[in-house]
Formats: sequence, structure tokens, C-alpha cells
Amino acid sequence: MTADSQNSQGSPDPVAERLRRWRLVLGGEQDGTGAGLQSQDVAVDRTLEAVYGGGGAGLGGSAPRVVRWLGDIRTYFPASVVRVMQRDAIDRLGLSTLLLEPEMLEAVEADVHLVGTLLSLNKAMPERVRATARAVVGKVVRELEARLTQRTRATLAGALERSARTSRPRHRDIDWNRTIRANLKNYLPEYGTVVPERLVGHGRAARAVRKEVVLCVDQSASMAPSVVYASVFGAVLASMRSLDTRLVVFDTSVVDLTDQLADPVDVLFGTQLGGGTDIDRALAHCQSRITRPADTVVVLISDLYEGGMRGGMLKRVAAMKASGVQFVALLALSDEGAPAYDHEHAAALAALGVPAFACTPDLFPEVMAAALEKRPLPVPAGRPAG
Repeated sequence: MTADSQNSQGSPDPVAERLRRWRLVLGGEQDGTGAGLQSQDVAVDRTLEAVYGGGGAGLGGSAPRVVRWLGDIRTYFPASVVRVMQRDAIDRLGLSTLLLEPEMLEAVEADVHLVGTLLSLNKAMPERVRATARAVVGKVVRELEARLTQRTRATLAGALERSARTSRPRHRDIDWNRTIRANLKNYLPEYGTVVPERLVGHGRAARAVRKEVVLCVDQSASMAPSVVYASVFGAVLASMRSLDTRLVVFDTSVVDLTDQLADPVDVLFGTQLGGGTDIDRALAHCQSRITRPADTVVVLISDLYEGGMRGGMLKRVAAMKASGVQFVALLALSDEGAPAYDHEHAAALAALGVPAFACTPDLFPEVMAAALEKRPLPVPAGRPAG
């Protein structure tokens, strides 16, 4: 708060503060507000001008200059705003190649979008930068794992436990506590007992792999945040002994990254963002690896822009569903708004009984739990595409 935006009693002057904010938004000398900038506001204006005015001349193509600017915006803005400004600087001024400088990488505020940009540069990344890049990606992955792991495991463990119960258990597999609760309405007071009309069992499969999950992820450039989140979720699911998890990424080729799921950073560096899309080919690979269709959930994460056989993709989805596979179609797995997607394909999937919708990372455990239990998916209001 500057002196100009306070009244004589020292309290905020709303009119002056409004003019000050408009002055910072509009920038330039001829902004029309008549308000001047003093003290720290001059420096704030300069950091904004570097990206949003004058063609980015304030940054140029110099890594040291960009690093200084990154330090300035950390001083004046909260982390959430810093990440937005970083993304704008990279996109608007074409500064992505500067991320191949270790000095630059060490200065940025790491987030999902930055990881996506680094992955798109993976093949061009010199060896001297790779260790720093892995450290940046690792930091983001650890933060995501801390945020998502506990809830995912708890939600899916409950779903797996419920789906493992059987109504025709062997005597040694009866869950007596749940059986009694399920039959309390059959209590006979004259005999002081409950008649167990319905037995509830633990399910002998509870100690073995009961469900298979296949994550089939589009790695075209527009899907970068989804690739990051899917890799983290893949690692979390793979850590659950009750699940047999497979991760497949694709563009026009298909790469199976299942053997790298122990380390999501390895998974991410095994992807290559960009290129075309062949969904049918990717689903063919996934279908060929399914051994128990009735116990399998396939999650396709894609904007559905098909560069391969358009009709083939739909026929393959229909065949998997007919065999008993639970099929889930996510247009995006990210915290962002509504994604761009192929509306015709989304409608066609909906006609097959597969609603296609965007899913946030926080909702994903609930979606997976519903799929594992073969119940209707918790599609967000206004999100289904078909």
C-alpha cells in the first residue's frame, strides 16, 4: 500500500487504491487513470511490463536477465501468481529453450505446467541439465504424491474390500460381524438369536490380485498436465498389492511404462510430449494385455482427437465392454477448466455407455472406486461430453 492510496487518517482510500490497481493493469505512461506510481509499485510495474507490454523487451533472450526477473516476481507476488507469470513468459516470449540452462531451472517456481514444458524438451536436453531437470520434476512429483496418495489408497482400499465380499462364502470365510449387522432385522427375541438369511464373506480373493487397472494416456502436447498426474497416480496404484496396474502412453506409437512405475520421475522422463495420436493402436496394445476382462478397468485419458482409425477406436471400446471390461474415458486429468476435445467421438462413446468427461485429480480416486465396484461413475455436473 503506497502513501497515495491512504487518506489523511492512514486508512486505505478505496478510490486511490482502485486507480493504483488499474494503473498497474493498464501499464504505460498514457494509461488514462491519471495515477502515478511510487516506491515498490514502480518495480512491480517493471516486472509486469517485461512480459505483458513492449513485446517482452525487458527480458530479451538472456538467461541471467530472466533469472533476475524470476527473483523479482517472487518478491512481489504470491507463488500461485508467480507460476502463472512464468507460464506466460515461456509461452508469450518463446523462452522455453532457456529452461535448458541449469541457472534458469534452479530459479523457477516448479509446478505441473513447468514439468510438462521440461518433458516436451526432453529429447533436446543436454546432459549437463538433466540432473537439475530431474530434481525439479522430482520436487513436483513428491508434492503431488503427498497430496494424493493417502486419499487414493484409502478410497480404493474400501472399494476393493467391498467388491471382494461374497454372499456365498465358505464357512471359514464368513465375516461374522458384517453378517450379523446385515441380518439384525431377523432377530428372534424368543430364541435370543439372529437368523442369518444372508451371509457376508471376506472373499478368498482378498489376499490376491483381484483387479487389473490399465491407464492408457495420450501424450500429445495438449495433454501435458494429464500425463504428469497419470504418472503419479500410476505409481500410487502400482504400490497397492490388491491391484495389478499397467501404464501405457501413446502418440502415433505406443510405449508401455509399467516396469518403471516404482518411480514416477522415471515414468515422466520415459514419455515424449508432442506428435500425433493413434488411440486405436494404443487400445489394441492394452486389449492384448488383458487377461481377466471382468476384473479389469481400462482408463483412457485423451482429448479423443484420433489420427488413426476413427471407427476402429470405437469398435475396440465396444469389444472391450462386451467382454466385461469397465471402461472409463477422461478428456483430461488436471485442475484446469473444460478442455478442448473431439465432440463427435465423445458423443459416440456416450452412446456406448462410456461418458467422457474432464476429471480433477481430487475426483480421480472416487472415479476409480466406482469403476472397481462397477457402479455409475461420479461424473461432475456439467462435465459429461455425451
